[in-house]
Amino acid sequence: MKRIFDVCLASLGLLLLAVPLLFLACAIRLKLGKAVFFRQVRPGLHGEPFELLKFRTMTDARGEDGELLPDPERLTKFGAFLRSTSLDELPELWNVLKGDMSLVGPRPLLVEYLPLYSPEQARRHDVRPGITGLAQISGRNAISWEEKFRLDVWYVDHVSVWLDVVILWKTVIKVLARDGISAAGEFSAPRFRGSKRSAPDVDVA
Repeated sequence: MKRIFDVCLASLGLLLLAVPLLFLACAIRLKLGKAVFFRQVRPGLHGEPFELLKFRTMTDARGEDGELLPDPERLTKFGAFLRSTSLDELPELWNVLKGDMSLVGPRPLLVEYLPLYSPEQARRHDVRPGITGLAQISGRNAISWEEKFRLDVWYVDHVSVWLDVVILWKTVIKVLARDGISAAGEFSAPRFRGSKRSAPDVDVA
């Protein structure tokens, strides 16, 4: 049922948003340069790699040494707007349609984090990663990695279509409020360095 739910909503979303997506792609091409999409390999179901697709939010500006400038220096006001409104995430609907992702699930993080998870935290890969998830409606980047992973594992243990509906609805509210975009004092979120903690009870009612 969850997969049918994902396919139906992702297909409807891509159909209804076709024109806005084209407009955003053109705006990104004009403001940020040639590459419209950001592509990166991320771990999916059972940690299997897939190519994540997002709208690009940063320029390719480089220093005198030819290296890319730090992320905050490459993020334009337009890119910041895309991030704060989560519009940069819309191409992930294609990942959902392909079966790489789900509408709701633990966010797909960096491949380099895989060996850093505790066995309990690694259970976040027992379901498809999501465009949004329980951690995103509970604080997004403003909460700690340990709390995010506790929420991810709780979701894995309680996954249902009804829970997905609740999370999607609360995601809309969070996006409109632009809440929890960055951790305190960080550009987005600090890098995960590893930990060994387990999951608590969570109430999303």
